[in-house]
Amino acid sequence: MVRNGEFGAADVKRVIRRYWWIMPVCIVICGALGASLAALVPKKYTSQTVVLVAKPTVPTEYVRPVVTEDLNQRLASMKEQILSRSRLEPVIEKFDLYHEDREKVHMEELIDRLRKAIEISPLEAMPGAPDRSMPGFGVNVTFGNPYFAQQICTQITSMFMEQNAASLEQQAVRTTSFLSQQLDEAKTKLDQQDAKLADFKRQYMGSLPEEEQSNLGVLMSLNAQLEANSQALNRAQQDRAFAESLLNQQEASFEASQTGQNPETMENQLRTLQEQLTALESLYTAKHPDVIKKRDQIEQLKKRIADAPPEINNPSGATRPSTEPAQIQQLRASLHQQDRSIADLTKRQVQIQDQIRALQGRVQASPMVEQRLKELMRNYQSAADFYNELLKKRENSAMATSLAHQQEGEQFRVLDPPSLPANPSFPKKIQFVGGGLAAGLALALGILYLLMAMDKTFHTEKDVEMSLKLSVLTSIPALEISTVNNGSMDS
Repeated sequence: MVRNGEFGAADVKRVIRRYWWIMPVCIVICGALGASLAALVPKKYTSQTVVLVAKPTVPTEYVRPVVTEDLNQRLASMKEQILSRSRLEPVIEKFDLYHEDREKVHMEELIDRLRKAIEISPLEAMPGAPDRSMPGFGVNVTFGNPYFAQQICTQITSMFMEQNAASLEQQAVRTTSFLSQQLDEAKTKLDQQDAKLADFKRQYMGSLPEEEQSNLGVLMSLNAQLEANSQALNRAQQDRAFAESLLNQQEASFEASQTGQNPETMENQLRTLQEQLTALESLYTAKHPDVIKKRDQIEQLKKRIADAPPEINNPSGATRPSTEPAQIQQLRASLHQQDRSIADLTKRQVQIQDQIRALQGRVQASPMVEQRLKELMRNYQSAADFYNELLKKRENSAMATSLAHQQEGEQFRVLDPPSLPANPSFPKKIQFVGGGLAAGLALALGILYLLMAMDKTFHTEKDVEMSLKLSVLTSIPALEISTVNNGSMDS
């Protein structure tokens, strides 16, 4: 007897010894039901295939791929496109799927059924592999007909391969077109910067930084030329002043000879020249051109005095010529020549001074020009670098497009072709039978527990005392009947 829901090992043994047949009966019946259910449930067949992502045959250091999207993201995008209605409805029409349900069920529900029957998942990493996922994916199609399951799996795999090739080529073409457009814009900007730089160089030609040293060299040369021209102008002006004074003396002597006055003798001229030589030696050295010239004049005058007849130096016997002597005419021609030389030197000095001022202006403007030139050069270099980078990217994209068109880029390769399933993937008979046996065992244990809980009979003295609240005076021992080999029975 079970008291307060508690029972001991003796109760369990007693129930099992009495109702042991319940357990095998329940297990056998439930196992048979599981096997029957496995045979009656509609069967599903799964066709499987594995698709790997083949790397480009051309190394990536030569041609970089245009599509750098993660494989899982690409699979998700392609899965949405392939499992859309526009792609699955032709599959249903091609293989005439769900023929019996066409009139009863809407096409959208049939497409949803086919969509649920298709499973696409990335490959799991091999044990010990550093990557979390292998470069590939698997396609599983579960259908009631093994042939249709294989055909649908083949069709879906082909869609993935075609979609991948088309996506790669379209992406490469779009990228190339976009880069070409950007390249044209970059070239226009580069041309504009180039034109600005050329205009600036034309405008400030001579003041550019690279011309600063040459400008300083030319400026030094012009300063030297100005100094030499100034010295030559000073000498010319001194020579003119001397020639003018000499001409005045000669004219005075000639006029005096015409009016009967005592003319100046050659000795007086010699004395005058010596006085002028003394004045020049006080200003210049002995090798100065003016000093040397003056000495030559003195020597020539001394020769003339030595070669002249005595009557020339005798004023009383001198004749009075009616025309100017040749010396005065030579002095006038020399004075005219010196005037022209002074005018040329003065003009040249003005030109050199103008050139010096222009060069000084260029040198002073050089820092400002250099700053503006650096800004223009930076803009031009940035535009040139951007243009070259876009040009390199467009060429790489064009090569990637060519590789995609020639099937030399990243492609999907079928590792295992879609299989034709020989055994159904659902239901699994072993699983159903195993589940039935487990259910039978659980059912048998439940029945045995209920039998123990419902048992109200007395089996021990303690059960009697607990139930009747009376003491037990005596008990009848249990009699065990056993069968002997000779058929007799002992008590």
